[in-house]
This record gives sequence, structure tokens and C-alpha cells, in this order.
Amino acid sequence: MLKNHFICYLQVIVVAFKNRKLSLPESHGELYEISDKDATTEKIAHTNQMRFLDKAAIIQENSKPEAWKVCTVTQVEEVKILTRMLPIVASTIILNTCMAQLQTFSVQQGNIMNLKLGSLTVPAPSIPVIPLVFISVLVPLYELFFVPIARKITHHPSGITQLQRVGVGLVLSAISMAVAGVVEVKRRDQGRKDPSRPISLFWLSFQYGIFGIADMFTLVGLLEFFYRESPANMKSLSTSFTWLSTALGYFLSTVFVNVINAVTKRITPSKQGWLHGFDLNQNNLNLFYWFLATLSCLNFFNYLYWASKYKYKCEDSGPGFKALGEMPLKRVERKEDYGSDRE
Repeated sequence: MLKNHFICYLQVIVVAFKNRKLSLPESHGELYEISDKDATTEKIAHTNQMRFLDKAAIIQENSKPEAWKVCTVTQVEEVKILTRMLPIVASTIILNTCMAQLQTFSVQQGNIMNLKLGSLTVPAPSIPVIPLVFISVLVPLYELFFVPIARKITHHPSGITQLQRVGVGLVLSAISMAVAGVVEVKRRDQGRKDPSRPISLFWLSFQYGIFGIADMFTLVGLLEFFYRESPANMKSLSTSFTWLSTALGYFLSTVFVNVINAVTKRITPSKQGWLHGFDLNQNNLNLFYWFLATLSCLNFFNYLYWASKYKYKCEDSGPGFKALGEMPLKRVERKEDYGSDRE
């Protein structure tokens, strides 16, 4: 399936490039599309975005519709959908980078913190379970309380749109990293002052709790966004983008650690990188957390740019696509349209 989508994507790009000197017809009805009786997959209505790709659906005179010579409108629209989604996916990579750092350095922090909870000793590697607990508790509360209240305010069936959910998650991830830096300063100062009386491990729950809420908004929003916006034959591919973002985020976290260490080693008076060695009391992990918080803020503004330009797929055949800021926020009367209304 993935191979077929890649070939389709490549085919549209190649044919559109071959036909780059051709003029687009006045009516999109003149573009090539197979008939309803011959269609084996869901047909997608033509849109006016990225018109240069429409040249892949132009049939030249005295030529037959063959692969790598002409593409259907549906094939072209599938490429447009994927292209519109990619910047949204890319905007979530930094969030997953932050998650990777919390799940690694926090274990190091926990090993030199007070692990006692009353008479119980909590293993430091178990601290990442906190965001999972938050997600398990907050998702039902979100659906039971937040969505109905937000629906009354916005008149949107989901309370807020999928892209708005992702935006909330990105903001909270930046706040989480800023809090992580503050907690690290407190932990390091106490560790240098009196190593025998470290602060409690549960100071880390503040950053993890905030990040758990961020992950809830972003992950749920992304999955719903991809599932609703993708054509029927692309839903599995598009939802897999969420895990692609996670993989790239974890890879990027390693790159950041190596690059930050290499750069700061050259510019600091001590000639020691922010994350040198294994003694967290002697390095500057808090600066690294604040660097990620700053990067998350910049990434959020990048996300706002792409989200504001994104045009939702309209499941009605008439209106076409509407921009993020132009979606009507009124209650839809028809039952069949209730689940497909957009922002």
C-alpha cells in the first residue's frame, strides 16, 4: 500500500513536470478522470489549490490515457492532500524531541533525587508513567466536560477543531520544557548545597503532568485530523505520519545533544559542554531545557503559519475547500453533515 502511494505521488510530480509548458484548460471538467462505473476507489473532487499539479491530468491530443503520461484528478488530489499535511506533521517533530529528552534526562535526574514516597521507594525509570496516567484520566474528562462546554461557545461539533487541539498541545509542550528548566535549577542547587538531602523525585511530576496534557491534545488531535481529512484509501498511510513524527523527534533529540555539547564546549569559559559527563550537578541541563522551550515557541509560530493556510477537505461536493479562518462556527442541522462540519 505504501509503495503504491509513493508511486502515485512520484507519477503525479513527473507528469506535471513533463506537462509544465502546457496551459491549463478553462474548466477543470476537461481534466482527465475515469468514469464512475470504472472507479475502484473513492473519487476526490477537484480543488483549486496547487494548480500546477493539475497539469498532470491534461490529456494531450492524439494520445491515450496511460500511466506516466496522464494522471486522474483523484490521483492529483491525493498528492495535494499529502502535500498539505506534511507541514503539519513536521511541526510536531519538536514536541516529540522534547518528549524524548524528558524520558531520558529525567531518569538521570531521578537517580540522584529523593525516591521515597512515605515508606515506598519509587524507581526513577518509572517517572515517565506520569503522563500516561494524566492521559488516561484526562481523555474521558475532556470528552465528558470540556467538549460540551466548548461546543456551546464555539458551536463546533468537536468543541475545538483538530488543528486547534494540536496548537494547544504545542503551547503546553513549550511550557513543560520551561518548567523542567526551573525544576532542574532547584534540584541542582540543592544537590550542590547538600547532596545528602536531595529534593523529592515528584518535583518532576510538574513538567510531566503538563507534557501529559500536551501529548493528549496533540496526539488525539493529529490522529483525528489525519483520519478525517484523508480519503478512504489513504487513512492508514496518513495516520502513520503521527508515528513518523515520533521517530524523527527521537532521532533529532540525539542530534541536538551532540550538537549542543559540541558548540557549547567551544564557547563556554570552562570549555565544558552543557551536557558533559554524567554528573548533572556539574552541567547545565536547565539551559538545554530552556533551549528546547525557546525552540518549541518558534516551532509554534511556524505551526500557526501552516495551520492558518491549511484548507480542510469539505465532504460536501459543493463548497470545495475553506480556509482555517473562514470555517463557519454554526450548528449544522442535517444529521449526515454533523460529523463532517469543519472549523
